[in-house]
Amino acid sequence: MKSIAFIGTGRMASALISCIHKSSISKSIIASDKSDINLARIKKQFKIKTTADNKEAAGNSDIVFICVKPQDIDAVLDEINDVVKNQLVVSIAAGIRLKHLENKLKNKRIIRVMPNINCLVGEMAAGFSAGKYATKEDIKNVSGILNSAGIAFFMKEDLLDAVTGISGSGPAFFAYFIYAFVKAGIKNGLPKEVAFRLACQTAIGTGKLLMESGITTDELIGMVASKKGTTIAGLNALKRHKVKDILTKTIDAAVKRSRELGK
Repeated sequence: MKSIAFIGTGRMASALISCIHKSSISKSIIASDKSDINLARIKKQFKIKTTADNKEAAGNSDIVFICVKPQDIDAVLDEINDVVKNQLVVSIAAGIRLKHLENKLKNKRIIRVMPNINCLVGEMAAGFSAGKYATKEDIKNVSGILNSAGIAFFMKEDLLDAVTGISGSGPAFFAYFIYAFVKAGIKNGLPKEVAFRLACQTAIGTGKLLMESGITTDELIGMVASKKGTTIAGLNALKRHKVKDILTKTIDAAVKRSRELGK
């Protein structure tokens, strides 16, 4: 059983700690943070060891998750560089490429993860890539940790920009759609709370139905849309306004920005 350190205890780190804590992956977790308030919260919530010393956290663990903001990661890597020996380092910093991480931590085993905020409820959709020194066991261990919080796919790093566009930014896009559904429901007479819960449950149920039944999106549309019915009327409105093109452009814009941030 691997011991795990988290440097940084923000929302994503807290969510990952929660998922690991509930599983049998590791019962040895330590978290470090510059904020005493964050450390007190984490310690109270999970009953794990905490420290304000990043070196202590990194030096006494098998796997080190770097969960700080991209603009803070270089300072953290410089700080822990001399205590990282045989540990696996896992970065969740958006836009920070493996090449940069490997330049900062010479000859170290590194994995880069693109998680998403749905980790907070154990429904994360993530992608991850391995540096040139990471082993098959490292990939297996990180896969186990990430899949305890949802689903995760191992892939080439170049594909992580697409992951960022679809699942990294995706929760905000889906929230935007749900907001629009709710507004439309209210306009047509539904109470706000009823419209909100109907929209959310429909989104949850649709995703679950597609994933668990094996039917395609086209097949599901066909199952719901009867000739001259309400669904066809709505689908025709989507087609008239070229919503599919708009959604493609939305994802493309997010992917493009991810690539720009990585340069």
